[in-house]
Amino acid sequence: MTEAIDAYILAHMDEESDYLKALYRQTHVKLINPRMTSGHLQGRLLKMLVQMIRPRRVLEIGTFTGYSALCMAEGLEEGALLHTYEIDDELEDFTRPWIEGSPYGDKVCFHIGNALEEVPGLGETFDLVFMDGDKRQYMEYYEMVMTHTSEHAIILADNTLWDGHVVDKAYLADRQTAAINEFNAFVAADKRVEKLILPLRDGLTMIRKR
Repeated sequence: MTEAIDAYILAHMDEESDYLKALYRQTHVKLINPRMTSGHLQGRLLKMLVQMIRPRRVLEIGTFTGYSALCMAEGLEEGALLHTYEIDDELEDFTRPWIEGSPYGDKVCFHIGNALEEVPGLGETFDLVFMDGDKRQYMEYYEMVMTHTSEHAIILADNTLWDGHVVDKAYLADRQTAAINEFNAFVAADKRVEKLILPLRDGLTMIRKR
């Protein structure tokens, strides 16, 4: 039933643009771990959230091929800007042309570097953050962005169900699974924020600063 439901959902929502379809396909053809890309459903959700929140400044940690960045940029108002950070410099030759060649490339600042080190020096205050980097550093990302976000900012953390491994005892010793469980427990107890986990794709945690 899961595959049938997934197909039904995709058939009853806004279509993916030809540009994003091409990016998604090339990601699967040319790169390893293509499942790291956000994809159609999550991409449309990110765009709609941006349109609802109307952020002036957006931060993404973990660009990969730029799919999610372009979806969020599509929803940005005139004058708004998205900063996206990718720590793997080997992805730059693939990702930069896709971002800069898109209709929304002028709304995206693509950085190759460590967000933990570089974001504090930007001097920006973000209204929306999408965390999709190294799961073992989610706690560090979280505390960093809490000090560089506006009042009532929204923080989205991806992959927080980790393919169901967070409730599978066979994976409890896995470093990434353990890090995600630590992050989930910390956020659940954090009185500074409101939070919920959506069982979308691989788990998406929505966090709102009080």
